[in-house]
Amino acid sequence: MIDNRISAKNWTLIWILGMAGQICWNIENSWFNTFVYDKIAKDPSIISWMVGVSAIVSTLATFIIGTWGDRAGRRKPFIVIGYICWGIFTMAFGATEFLPTDPIIVAIVVIIAADAVMSFFGSTGYDAGYNPWTTDISNVHNRGKLGGAFAAMPVLATIFGAVVSGIIVDAFDFFAFFIIMGSIVTLTGLFALFTLKDHPSLKARKNTGGYWRQFAEVFHIRTVIKNKELFWVLVINCVYFIAFNVYFPYITIYLNNYLKMSYALSGALQGIGLVTAIFLTIPVAKSIHKGKTVSIILFAVVANIIGLILISLTSNIIVLLIGIFGAGVGYVLIIQTITAWVKNLYPEQQRGQFEGIKMIFAVCLPMVIGPFISSIVIQRYGVHMEIEGVSGMVPTEALFLVAAFITLFTLLPLIPAGKQAKKRLQLQAETETDPNLEV
Repeated sequence: MIDNRISAKNWTLIWILGMAGQICWNIENSWFNTFVYDKIAKDPSIISWMVGVSAIVSTLATFIIGTWGDRAGRRKPFIVIGYICWGIFTMAFGATEFLPTDPIIVAIVVIIAADAVMSFFGSTGYDAGYNPWTTDISNVHNRGKLGGAFAAMPVLATIFGAVVSGIIVDAFDFFAFFIIMGSIVTLTGLFALFTLKDHPSLKARKNTGGYWRQFAEVFHIRTVIKNKELFWVLVINCVYFIAFNVYFPYITIYLNNYLKMSYALSGALQGIGLVTAIFLTIPVAKSIHKGKTVSIILFAVVANIIGLILISLTSNIIVLLIGIFGAGVGYVLIIQTITAWVKNLYPEQQRGQFEGIKMIFAVCLPMVIGPFISSIVIQRYGVHMEIEGVSGMVPTEALFLVAAFITLFTLLPLIPAGKQAKKRLQLQAETETDPNLEV
């Protein structure tokens, strides 16, 4: 009999490790950018370089450590070491505030390098360790709920990052903020050291050709052909998050500098608009279990586009709240649905490696292409402003319109992914009817 439950202890670990990781990613994706903009230079190209380099490093780290975890048949050491070092280097990043900015290139190089090191350990602990561990302890019957948790956590982290972080930054400035947040992540790693256990079913998978042959086999064309549905789902994820990364790294800058809001007010606005979207994850989990993934993603894309358009139209608080809610609905449902969908398709003994494949589509490409597009849009359609005596480019509503347009292209890979899913579900239904058939 299949146990459809995840234990209370594992749910606790899922939430504690997940929230600590998502808060730290939120800090990197939002507050690192704001910090650099405020303290180093008001140049969006620095943010683009920082985001792009960290995305590449994160992807490589997930591949390298994920393959290592598959070969070792263990996730715990990578989770513990990754989280502890992640927190330490988050604290170290805050110290870059005291770097001399003359010449500015030295400060920029050090900041990008510090962010890259932090991203390496973040991906070691979260992407290569924690993510495959959650796949190990779950199954097809409970991954809709797991996907709901994964969808809720980044929203809650965004709310925390926007509201609580905004209050801390306003009260104590950035250095103290990074010390506090980094300490939380390091303590989470220590907590995992004494409480987390690898799933008993996890077995070491060592390719006879050695580590690097095992590392490389996931890139072979036969791997793509064998996992066509999985790769189409990853393309959906890629297109959506390219659009997401066009606007998200700059949304706080937009609200603070273009719409003249305080950090606390912009944080509260994002928090209130996003929190209500989380409640949709409960009914959607049941729809995922029924195989309605295509319909959910279609709804999410439409809601996201409408939300971004509304954000671009006005500075009215109510309309902005509705717009952020619409974008939040799209974000939450995409994460929940894609999380459950890909976890059900991962080859059982290559989950760590395939987290690296997912990173290419969900992080590396989106975080390189998205900010690159942002930089062009801001340079062409942004406005020159003098902020605290320094002239710089500030993003305008054009950024959200471009993001909405790109989001529309998410529907293209949804067509073949839906066809592959339909074939798979039909075959599974036939297999359940006739046990002699093989999936």
